[in-house]
This record gives sequence, structure tokens and C-alpha cells, in this order.
Amino acid sequence: MELSRRSFLKTAGVGLSGLFAMGALKEKPVLARTLKQEPLRKQIGESPTICPYDGSGCGFIVAARDGKVENIEGDPDHPVNNGGGCAKGQSIRQLAADNPLRVKHPLYRAAGSDKWEEKSWDWTINEIAKRVKATRDAAFTLKDAAGITVNRTEAVANVGGAGLDNEECYLLAKMARALGIVYLEHQARL
Repeated sequence: MELSRRSFLKTAGVGLSGLFAMGALKEKPVLARTLKQEPLRKQIGESPTICPYDGSGCGFIVAARDGKVENIEGDPDHPVNNGGGCAKGQSIRQLAADNPLRVKHPLYRAAGSDKWEEKSWDWTINEIAKRVKATRDAAFTLKDAAGITVNRTEAVANVGGAGLDNEECYLLAKMARALGIVYLEHQARL
């Protein structure tokens, strides 16, 4: 009988598999011993939270004492990130209201000025609305060159930020489309 290379390899593979299977049946399985669990949380008043960035739903633990945020870190028990966090998630500390570097009021710098001045939220929102409406109306296109109705403006763009959750992005996109904005993008997709 002539034995080809392929037949030899098949026979050897089946034979070795049988040997390993018989060896596995004879011996008792080895069980890994349980590792000692170390507490990963501090006992200073912690609360779990979800990261507001990028929509992945990573979990974080916020540690606060006397109403002030002391630490924010990834939740090791969270199924999405297992205690890790991306760069945006690790910067979540900046959102805390007690952060001294956080800007708390709208700042406005007039054209040609080198100074920022604090403005009220009412003034800021009304000013933004006026400027968006004026720009949209000045550059609104009803029909394109072929005579097809397009109802759009190419003078205004909308780029959403990573601090927005899915619901806010949805509403912002609906508003932008209602205004005729065609350049609509979000940071999580860039």
C-alpha cells in the first residue's frame, strides 16, 4: 500500500487527537482557584453615572464629598467599558459644576474687539437666533439651476458636539433640516 503525504497527515492528526482525548478523560480537570477580590471603590459617597459623550454608554463612578466632586473614574463593574474610558470620557470631570475652570456664563467678543464680556443667556440665545435667521434668509435657495425645488441654505452648517446625547442630536438635526441646512454633521461620526 502506498501512503501519500495527505493520507499520512490525516491519519497522524486523527491518531494524535485520539491520544489527547483519552488523556483528557483519564485525568481530573484542573480548576482555577478564586482570586481574592479587592474593593475598588472608595467609601466617600459614590454614584454611578453614564458618560454623556459619543453614545457608547460607558459607566463611570463619581465620588463626591460635601457636594464637591473629588474623583471620576471608570466603573469596573460596568459591562460596556469594564472600568476603562476614552479620552473624552476621562475628561468628564470638566463638566462638574464645581470645576473652577468651567465657563459658567456666555462670553461675547464683539467684532474688532480684543476683550470678552459676559452676557446673559437671554441676550445670547436671541442674538444667535437673529444671526442664524438673517444668514439663512439671505442665502436661501428655493430652486436649483435645473428648476427643481430644493428649499435649502448652504450658508449655515451644523456640527454637533460630543456633549450631546442621542435625543439632543435628534432634535438638533430636526431643527437644522427644518431650516434647510444641508451641511449637517456630528462629532461622533467624524
